[in-house]
Amino acid sequence: MMDKFGVARALREIGQLLELEGENPFKIRAYETGARALETLEDDLGDVIARQALTEIPGIGDALAKKIADLYSTGQTALLERLRNAFPPGVIDLLRVPELGPRKIALLHEALGVASVADLKAACEAGRVREVKGFGEKTERKILEGIARLAERGAGRRWPLADAWPIAERFLAHVQRSGATLQAELAGSLRRFREDVGDLDIVAASREPAALAEHFVKFPLVAEVLARGDTKVTVRLADGLQVDLRIVGPEDFATALHHFTGAKAHHVRLRGLARDRGYTISEWGLARLEGGEKVPIATEDDLYRALGMAPVPPELREDEGEIEAALEGRGFEDLVRLEDVRGMVHCHTVWSDGRASIEDMALAAEAMGMEYITITDHSGRAHYAGGVTPDRIEQQWDEIARVQERVSVKLLRGTEADILEDGALDWPDRLLERFDVVIASIHERHRLDERAMTRRLVRAMEAPVFKIWGHALGRLIGEREPIACRVEEVLDAAAASGRVAVEVNGDPRRLDMEPRWIRAARERQLRFTLSVDAHSPASLQFLRFAVGTARRGGVRRHEVLNALPPAEFAGAVRPRR
Repeated sequence: MMDKFGVARALREIGQLLELEGENPFKIRAYETGARALETLEDDLGDVIARQALTEIPGIGDALAKKIADLYSTGQTALLERLRNAFPPGVIDLLRVPELGPRKIALLHEALGVASVADLKAACEAGRVREVKGFGEKTERKILEGIARLAERGAGRRWPLADAWPIAERFLAHVQRSGATLQAELAGSLRRFREDVGDLDIVAASREPAALAEHFVKFPLVAEVLARGDTKVTVRLADGLQVDLRIVGPEDFATALHHFTGAKAHHVRLRGLARDRGYTISEWGLARLEGGEKVPIATEDDLYRALGMAPVPPELREDEGEIEAALEGRGFEDLVRLEDVRGMVHCHTVWSDGRASIEDMALAAEAMGMEYITITDHSGRAHYAGGVTPDRIEQQWDEIARVQERVSVKLLRGTEADILEDGALDWPDRLLERFDVVIASIHERHRLDERAMTRRLVRAMEAPVFKIWGHALGRLIGEREPIACRVEEVLDAAAASGRVAVEVNGDPRRLDMEPRWIRAARERQLRFTLSVDAHSPASLQFLRFAVGTARRGGVRRHEVLNALPPAEFAGAVRPRR
């Protein structure tokens, strides 16, 4: 008999093997949907099956319900057995290799008998992959690089911020629902908006730690309890993510939350400062070195003030200059906040590779309280994304005008123009200046050498129209490294032109630029847009990640163009010469 997590793993395996067979994507997605539904099921799976109530669960139909019942009672189902017999056991691991999809895996399996990551690595190193039709030496090299990145991630698995965030919020809500909880907050690297997390941390205040611990381990996604005590409970979720709950008395909540939020380097500096001032600092509070008397600390801000510093927001607690600024009294009160953003920038629709109409995107932005949205579909060179060509752009503008009559949010006519290899923008001048906003981004030839890439970007920055430098360094977290260029030289060119704003891209696969380069742009007094790079209404929620990344780089409200009202924003970004 399988538990719900075992059944969910089997459903995912079916979906992955069907993907290798080239099955319909909707059918594949049904197995992932079913797996997620089971993992979050609060009722006992056996009881649900006995009541024949599986199909009452959203996402589970008759066919899937039968397979779930078979797996639960026997550990087997005919489809899974057939698929396992059709593929070697190690072939699923190949799906995790960047640069490799189901079609390529099938080709390599048929041509070379590749049945595992080890087989694939050996075939690449022997130069055999390049001999398979449709691959070549460049692809072979990319696959080897992907295998290396996979090995690095496997050494200490980390979860992308966007994957960890919804789980963290659900788990926090679960903790807050307990009658034993007085206060609870997320902590750790997730609270600092790091690109990825190794685990989740929740800090809670309680006078009934045993009752809170008992409630904590009943979260539906918990697959295993690793440790359980009065001050710390550790569990592992179905997907392997570890979650730690720290339980303290309410008088120690602020200092515990602070302790489990900041990076180690930040805390080392603070402990030294505390000693210099006659204190000792730990998760249990701030105490005087002489006599050990605890200093009452009601909030994290109080802790910093007790040390003679301006309060440091969570996103900045990395020892990247924030302590010096706080000691000098340079506060962070004007750091940009989510509520400061008034418009959605960098949004795609079905006119290129988006999944929603102009009207659907506009209504979604309007529902979020936004005052404007830029419709910035890809330019024609991006043929892989269905880019908008010059002969189609007038039609899109006509549709924008029609939608504008039906919505209150202001629509701005824009483009995400490809930066071509020579640095030119992918629009004729006669059209470029007719847009309301131009985002200039690199989508091809990411592997130019540093000199050529720098020259390409400098020319783009010098183009005599105002533009927003989109997902500036082109990284895809865990999949593609940032482009090779002399970033400071490009930023110098951008600042000298006076016609460039830098995008902080909130797509959780990108989170580009990195905080160090955001700080470098701020030093040059460049302005920013906090973008969503949205391809659907749901991805407009990526705004929180753009704001979190910008705060990590110290971006202030007045430096953000889309914190301006509609008319001022439109005037600031208009691609005038």
